[in-house]
Amino acid sequence: MSIEIMRLVVTGTVGAGKSTFIRSASEIDVVDTDRVATDETALLKKKTTVAMDFGRLSFGPNMALHLYGTPGQTRFDFMWDILIKKAHAYILLVAANRPSEFRYARRILTFMNRRVKIPLIIGLTHMDCEGAWTSENIAIALGFVNPQSQPPIIAVNANERDSVVRALIALMQHYIEQAGAA
Repeated sequence: MSIEIMRLVVTGTVGAGKSTFIRSASEIDVVDTDRVATDETALLKKKTTVAMDFGRLSFGPNMALHLYGTPGQTRFDFMWDILIKKAHAYILLVAANRPSEFRYARRILTFMNRRVKIPLIIGLTHMDCEGAWTSENIAIALGFVNPQSQPPIIAVNANERDSVVRALIALMQHYIEQAGAA
């Protein structure tokens, strides 16, 4: 009997919580390519992903989610291209407390949407931090001026497994809805 594998990409800006998200969800030790940050990234965190993160979550004996985390830096965008091509769906993580990065998050969104037409949701991290924007304002900053045409936007605490699982369930539900509409 074969195992059905669904590939989900976790993408977003530097420090939005991509690696933490995958570590919180994965049932295996996460394969990562974290290295010491040597550029402006070091102001946010000590290590950064330079290729990808990989984790897995099984849903019974015949279904597994493979979670692929992208690097957040533009200089590694060739990995975005590689990882998104075979993905079934993706989540864009955006740190709600760093509005200076919303334009960059929009660039990532545009990059991905030019390559694939697959379901996505937006996960807002750091919603509990000072200066966090509302989901409505972030949607506008990302270019979604019409609420009917925007993907689902949810709050996510990448450090809490339950929150990450809720985000994955929301992404799966959106995927099923989109598949039914096609």
